[in-house]
Amino acid sequence: MCSRLLWSSKLRPGDGNVLVGRSMDWFAETGTVLAVRPRGVTRKSAPNFPHDPKPFEWVSTYGSVVALMHGEAVVDGVNESGLQVSGLYLSVSDYGTRDPERPGLELFSAIQCLLDRFATVEEAVKDIETQRVQLIEMRIDGKPGTGHIALADPTGDSAIIEFLKGRTTVHHGDKYTVMTNEPEYDAQLVNLGKYEGFGGVQPLPGGVAPTDRFVRAAYYSKQLPAASDAQEAAAYVFSVIRNASAPFGIVDELHPNVSPTRWRTVTDCTERRYFFESTRSPNVVWVELSQLDLAEGRPELILDLVNEPDRVGNVTGEFVASGS
Repeated sequence: MCSRLLWSSKLRPGDGNVLVGRSMDWFAETGTVLAVRPRGVTRKSAPNFPHDPKPFEWVSTYGSVVALMHGEAVVDGVNESGLQVSGLYLSVSDYGTRDPERPGLELFSAIQCLLDRFATVEEAVKDIETQRVQLIEMRIDGKPGTGHIALADPTGDSAIIEFLKGRTTVHHGDKYTVMTNEPEYDAQLVNLGKYEGFGGVQPLPGGVAPTDRFVRAAYYSKQLPAASDAQEAAAYVFSVIRNASAPFGIVDELHPNVSPTRWRTVTDCTERRYFFESTRSPNVVWVELSQLDLAEGRPELILDLVNEPDRVGNVTGEFVASGS
């Protein structure tokens, strides 16, 4: 479930517009809304575990726009510095037995925590590698919400963060541009090497398995020409992430973890522009972070795309205060 790709519009990492495309695949409707979150907000890291022995807390340094699954869980977003973070499903994730001596961070809050605290991938990776914060598994729709995390920024830098057998694994560098789901990332890279264009002889796969989508996203993003402007660049990335999506309504008995694509986002990290496309709607909406007031003390704002799915175009001015 889910795919992600990173691409620079002038074909060299960080040159031109740097964009991230991701799809959100899930077995049930996700009830996803968009939220604008300002600076200066204190957050608690384990809202669903009020008795956690050592919760991690922080104050948001950067404002952000995020996608909230079921109006609660942050699964994707970008902050005002252009740092983009995505959470994708990974069934083999293992965060280890809860260590009461380590600060705990529920996966529910991990994406928001990164967006709130860091301006670049390098800053985030350094913190992840040096701090002792432990992720806490969450459940979504009754299933384990185990996942891995992808980060990108306007320099074209990238990181894939996985949690395997209680340990954190980091792939950091601008060559790590694609991510899907199982198997773990090292195995995905080995599989990619079997295909034409990546050192192997096998033809491009057309299935919906995570390994197939990984290869297609890598192949087609590699084939893109340089874009003439930001609009064309976004169209290119949308075309690839749609190609790496799972058909709406699909049921694949051979791959029980494959689910239909519910929505897609494209983030222009350079322009600080966040596009959202629901599979159920023919329209694409976008948010201009440069037009938002993210100052400390401002209210959190919500854009309801569940009950009002027919919005289109620039919706920056259509957010309303949370709870209104």
